[in-house]
Amino acid sequence: MSAKKQPINLLNYPWLKRFLKSSLFPRIFQWITVLVFAVIMVETLAGPSVAHDNFGTAATWVLWWPLIPFFFFLLGRFWCGICPFAWVSDLTQKLFGANLKVPNFIRKNGLWIIDITFIFITWSDHVWGIVESPRGSGTLLLLILGGVMVTALLFERRTWCRYLCFLGSLSGNYSRAGMLELRTDKDTCKTCKTRDCYKGNDKAPGCPMFEFPMAMENNANCNLCGSCIKSCPHDSIRLTPRIPTSEFWSMTRAHFEESFLAIVIVGIVFVQNITMLDFYPTFLKWVEQTLGIANQDIAFTIIFIFAMTTPVLLLFAATAISKRFTGDTLRNAFARFGYAVIPLDLASHMAHNLFHLLAEGKSVYYTFMGLFGAHLDGPTDFVSDPAIQILQYFLVIAGTIASLYTAYRIAKKNYGVSKALSVSMPYLVVILIFGILNILTFTVRMSMRM
Repeated sequence: MSAKKQPINLLNYPWLKRFLKSSLFPRIFQWITVLVFAVIMVETLAGPSVAHDNFGTAATWVLWWPLIPFFFFLLGRFWCGICPFAWVSDLTQKLFGANLKVPNFIRKNGLWIIDITFIFITWSDHVWGIVESPRGSGTLLLLILGGVMVTALLFERRTWCRYLCFLGSLSGNYSRAGMLELRTDKDTCKTCKTRDCYKGNDKAPGCPMFEFPMAMENNANCNLCGSCIKSCPHDSIRLTPRIPTSEFWSMTRAHFEESFLAIVIVGIVFVQNITMLDFYPTFLKWVEQTLGIANQDIAFTIIFIFAMTTPVLLLFAATAISKRFTGDTLRNAFARFGYAVIPLDLASHMAHNLFHLLAEGKSVYYTFMGLFGAHLDGPTDFVSDPAIQILQYFLVIAGTIASLYTAYRIAKKNYGVSKALSVSMPYLVVILIFGILNILTFTVRMSMRM
C-alpha cells in the first residue's frame, strides 16, 4: 500500500520561510495599510463632501471592500493580520494596555454581538447612506477605531479582532472556504513542553487571536500574522494550499452562531443586489403603498427583515425534513449544515463586488489624482457590462455547485454514504433556490456607488 501523499508545505520554500520569520513580516504590509488608512480617514472626514470626488470613499467602497472577499478566498484571514486597526490595537496595548482578561460575557457571546452589529451596520447603510456619504464612511471608521482603542486599553491581545469585529466574523466564515490553511504537525506538538506558539517568547508574542495552533481545525480565527511561525521552536507550523471548501467536510465542531450568520448573509447579499437595481425605487414604492406605509425607511426595514428571515426559515424547514433520517436535534443539524451555504455566500458577495471593482474601478485613480489637484473625469469601467455579467454568472454557478457538494459531503461524513443523499436532499433544494435567485438578480444591471 502506498504511503499517503503529504500536503505541500509552503514553508519548505527557504525564501518564504525567511521572510515570514523576519521582522519585516507583517510590518511591511502594516506600514502600507496604516499609511493608506490615514489618508482615507482624512479624506472621508475633511475631504470633498461628494462621494464622486472623494478618494477615501472610492478607496474604501470601490477598491478595498470589493477586493476583501477575494482576499479571504485566496489567503484566508491574511487581511486581518495586516489590518491597520490591528496595528492600532497592538500599539495602544503596548503603550497603555491594562491587559485584563477578556470578560466571560464577551467570550461567550462575542459571535452574537458580531452578528447583531453586522446586521445593524448593513441596515443603517441603506437607511442613512453611509457608503454614499464620505462623512458617514469616516464616522463609521472613527467609531470602529474608538472601539479598537478602548478594548486594547482594557483587555489582552486582540480582543476586538477576535470577539467584536463585525468584519472579523465575516472573514472567519469566508476564510473557511478558502485555499490556504495554517496548521501544525500534531506529532511534533505532542512532545512540545513550551507552548511558545500560544504564550510567545523572545522571538514573537503569543497568538494575538487566542488560538492554540495544535488544536486548530479551521481558519475562522487565524489571521496568518506569522507569530507562531516565528516562535515555534520545533518548526512544526505548516502553511498549506488546499481544495476550497474542504474544511467543511472534516469539521467536528459546528457553532450555531456561525451558521446563523452564514444564512443571514444569504439574505443580506440578496438585499444588497436588489437595492442597486433600476427597478428598486419602483418596488420600494409598491411596498409602501401595499402596506400603507408613508415612510421608505420603514418599508426598507420590512424588506430587510423579510430577506434575512426567509433564508433562515427555509433552512430550518430543510433541517426539519432532513432530521427525520438522522434523529439529530434541530439546533445541531442547523448548525452543521448552515456552513454549506458559505461557498455560495462568498461567491455571491464576490459577484456583487466585482461589478463595483470592474465598472467603477477607475474612479479610484481619478480621485487619487484629485489629491494632487488634478481633476480627471471619464469612463470608470475596466471592462464592458456583458463581460462583468458573464463573470458574475460564473462565480454564482461555481458557488452554488460548491455549496451543493459541501452539503452532500457534510451529510456523508456525519451519517454515512447510505444516508448522505436522503439527508442532504432538502438542503440541496434550498441551496439551489438561493443560487437561482442570486443569478436572477445579476440579469439586471446594478447602479454605481460613485
